[in-house]
This record gives sequence, structure tokens and C-alpha cells, in this order.
Amino acid sequence: MFDYDKWQEIFLTIRKHKLRTALTAFGVFWGIFMLVILLGAGTGLENGAMRDFDIAKNAVFVWTQRTSIPYQGFKPGRAVHLTNDDFAAIQERIPEIAIVSPRNAMGVGITISHDSESASFRIFGDYPQFREVKAMQISEGRYINSLDIRQKRKVAVIGRRVVEVLFEADENPIGDYIRISGVHYKVVGVFDSQQKGENAINDVQTVFIPNTTMQQVFNQGNTIGWFAFIPQDGVPAITVEEKVKTLLAKRHKIHPDDRQAFGSANVEEQFKSMQALFSGIRGFSWLVAIGTIIAGMVGVGNIMMIIVKERTREIGIRKSVGAKPFSLIMMVVQESLIITGVAGYLGLFLGVALIELISFAMSEFNLESSFFAQPEINFNVAVTAMVVLAIVGTIAGVIPGAKAARVNPVIALRDE
Repeated sequence: MFDYDKWQEIFLTIRKHKLRTALTAFGVFWGIFMLVILLGAGTGLENGAMRDFDIAKNAVFVWTQRTSIPYQGFKPGRAVHLTNDDFAAIQERIPEIAIVSPRNAMGVGITISHDSESASFRIFGDYPQFREVKAMQISEGRYINSLDIRQKRKVAVIGRRVVEVLFEADENPIGDYIRISGVHYKVVGVFDSQQKGENAINDVQTVFIPNTTMQQVFNQGNTIGWFAFIPQDGVPAITVEEKVKTLLAKRHKIHPDDRQAFGSANVEEQFKSMQALFSGIRGFSWLVAIGTIIAGMVGVGNIMMIIVKERTREIGIRKSVGAKPFSLIMMVVQESLIITGVAGYLGLFLGVALIELISFAMSEFNLESSFFAQPEINFNVAVTAMVVLAIVGTIAGVIPGAKAARVNPVIALRDE
């Protein structure tokens, strides 16, 4: 049942010492405010990093280098070349792999032209499944398909920047032809990048053609530059990485302990490292904020002790007329909860408002960078902060309240 008189007493006490109460509450306010700002900034950093993470989070890339250990009559320093037969063997012998995509590439020195315009862009020979490895935004037309691979079609999927350089502004590239080293390729698709900044610029300056077509046109035979893999669900990427290297080592007569013969990139391990980094940032933010909140709690507790001391005579009167110890404790705890609650919720509100304002400004004025984007506060953080406030307020009031409950009414009535 709501006790109006009790709450009126609490507010009268707070109003009587406004400056003291405000200074005490500031510690709690600042702790919650800093928690929200630090967590919001950490989320912005995480969003910026993850936004440019357009590679599948469990992808593995494997390529060959030179051997470093002599084996079965072969000297160290031998160059190893991957082939289409390796592709078939991997598909047949490693069931843990869900997707395998062979890749080839040609350098920037290759001339690409359309009508009178020409420029140099990166060219990749790929399979349709590469879109499962790297997210790609096809804005017009389509990507490479299985018929393109089987029939070695001369088709191309080009980046938005390639379109801007080679085609007129009002010209539709789909169905038109570009020339790569004098050979005509039909444009079947245009893609845009999902990244920002320099990474996006590099992405859209790219041309994709079927891998089999690249092998034939550029006299690459059955050579493959490198492989991209995605494991089956539940299979660690490191398992696929090791099995692929072991299989390729056997096929190319490479010493089992030769770690220099193969290069690899395990995106899953890199992703876990990034997650650990941002978890550390969140943990540090909570540590700093909790430390500040505890300091504020100590301040509130001290104020409650002073209030109990100031109201000793009143407490004695209450006890002499039958007030129970629990009611005295709750009187102090309620006052503590009001101070910490109002200060904490004000800090939470202003912190969230500032984060939302920054997020709005970055989106409205296109201020997002490659490492910071869309700062935000998770709803669970707000709930946790409110729970922390309740705990802090209760602790700050229980000890002074217990002291009030132990007051001897006879001694208290003599207090001046």
C-alpha cells in the first residue's frame, strides 16, 4: 500500500539538502553515463569492423608457396602448382567441406576496353559458389552460373567503377561487350560493394569471368591459383584447413612437416580474435563504469549515515511508539533508491540520447568511416544498468538503515 506520508518525508529530507544530495548523486549519474557512452562507442567500432566483413565468417583460403624441406628426391625451394585434379580430389575426399571454390587472377596490367575507352582492372576467374564465400551485391543482371563454367562462356560480371569508366552515363552495360586483351566478353552482370571507403573502391574495380574461361583464354591450362572453402555446419574451419593441406601435401609429394609449402588464411580464427577484442572493450567499459558507480554508492551510503545521525531523535521517537526495525531500514533504503535511481536513470537517458544523436548525425550527414559506424545501445544493457542501480541503491541504504534499526530509543530521545 502506498504510504504518502513516508514518501513526503523522504522528499522533504532531499529538498532540505539539495546541494549535498546533487553532489552525492553525481557519482552514480556519471558512472551510468560513462557506461552508456563507452558501450555505445564500442558498438560503433564493432559495427564499423563487421560492416566491412563481407567474407563468410568461417571461410578458409589455401594457396601454395615454395617448399622448404627436401622430400622423396625433391629439393627444397620447389614451386607447387594447384590443378583442377586437386579440385576434384578435395570434393571427393573431404566431406567436411560444404563449399569449395577454385580461383585464378590476372594482374592490373591487363587492358579492358569498350568502344574507345580503355583501362586496367583486376580480373578474377571464379566459380558460382564464390558468392557463398564473399557477399556480393548484384545490382544489375546476374553472376557467373554453372553453364558458364561448363561451356567456358566468354561472359563477365563487372564492378560499378568499371561501368563508370568504360560506358557512357546513359548506356546500359548488360548485354553489351567489353574486350579483355582483345577478346570479347558479354557483360551479364554489374555489382556494387557492401563495404565503405577504400575497400569499396577496390571491390568495384574488379571483373569476374568464369574460371574455366580464364584458364583457356589465358593459357593457364588446368592450373588453379588458390582455393576458397566453407566448412559444413558444426565443423571448425581449422579442421578443413588442416585436412586440405594434408591432402594436397600427399598429392604433390610435400613433406608432412613442411609448413612453408602452403599459405592459408583462416577467417574464422580472425573473426574470433575480433570478437575477443570487442568483448574485452565491453568488459573494460563495464569495469570503469562499475568502479565509478561503486564510488558513487559509497558517497550515497555516507550521506545516508549522516542523515541517520541527523534524525537520531526522530528515529528514537519512532521506535518508542512501536516502529519495527524493518520499517526503519526500508525508510533509509527507499531514500537511497530514489537518489541512485533518479541520478542513474538521468545518466542512462542522457547517455542513450547522446549516442542516438551521434548515430543520427553520422547517418544523416554521411559521416560514417571505415572503422566506426552506427553506435547504439543494446536493450539488454539498459535493463542491466537498471538492475545495477537497484542493487547499488539497496546496498547504499541497507547499512545506514541497519544502524538506524539498532538505535536505542532511550539514548536517542536524549540526543540533541
